[in-house]
Amino acid sequence: MKYFAYGSNMNRQRMKDRKVNFKKRELATLKNYELCFNKQSSRNPEEGYANLSPEEDTVIEGVLYEINDEDIVKLDRFEGYSNHYDKKTIEVKLKSGKEVYALVYIAQPDKIKEGLKPTKEYLNHLKERQDLISEEYNNSLQSVDTLKASDQDEANNKKE
Repeated sequence: MKYFAYGSNMNRQRMKDRKVNFKKRELATLKNYELCFNKQSSRNPEEGYANLSPEEDTVIEGVLYEINDEDIVKLDRFEGYSNHYDKKTIEVKLKSGKEVYALVYIAQPDKIKEGLKPTKEYLNHLKERQDLISEEYNNSLQSVDTLKASDQDEANNKKE
C-alpha cells in the first residue's frame, strides 16, 4: 500500500518508533494543495498539526512510503482516524515523473482552526526528511512560525 506523508510521519524514525514497516521511502509531490498547520491539537488549543488545504497552482513535497497493508491500522490509531483525520486517495508525482495513487490523512472539518502554530518539536519531525526534500521547500519549513515555550507552558498549566 502506498501512503503519502506530509507531516510528522515524514520522519523515518517516527515511522519506525510507531512500528510501521515500510519497504520503500521516496520523495513525492502533490499538486493543488498547500501545507498548513490548522489541525487543532487535543492537548493545546493553540497548537496546530499538519494538514492539507486545497490551493490552486501550488505544490507540496512529502514522502511516499510503501507500507504493509496491515500497518494501516497502526497509522489509523496514531492519526486519530476517523475522529481527527479522514483518509483519502490522492495522486502524487514521483521524482521520475510517474504518477501514483496513495492514501493520505486530511483533518476532519470540525478539528480545523485558523491561527494555530506547530511546536518546534513537531516541526522538527518535518525537517528530518531533509535527505529527500528540495532546499527551497526546506527553507519554507524553516520560516514556519512556531509556538513559543511560554505559550506551551501556559496551555499545559490550564490542563492541570
